[in-house]
Amino acid sequence: MKKFLIILFLTFVNNFAYAGMNESEKSKAWDCSGIYMANYFLPSGESFEYSMKEKSMASVKVLKTYALEIGISEKEWDDGVNKAVDKHYGSKYDKAKTEACHSFIETLIPNGAERVKKVVQTLY
Repeated sequence: MKKFLIILFLTFVNNFAYAGMNESEKSKAWDCSGIYMANYFLPSGESFEYSMKEKSMASVKVLKTYALEIGISEKEWDDGVNKAVDKHYGSKYDKAKTEACHSFIETLIPNGAERVKKVVQTLY
């Protein structure tokens, strides 16, 4: 009985550690990271506001920090981001997708908008 309770407790703790981001949210977070990185490395001639690049880079940092905080391994996170970057790199700026990602961060991460603003202020 004691072993059963220990296993049950460890299972609960493990599931609780990942409660902040399910598989669908993780996939969306990786996709947003790829979109943000593509925004940062826009090809010349693409129109954008410089503040958009700053917010994109800050958002990538906030997403990774949050993922690590909730127990996602750095290797798993980086592998997912790399695949998303490969998918989106070189694409044109898509304001609708970028805004959808901003909204996603604000709902996924506690104080997400404030965290992004704070990182933007520390970039330079």
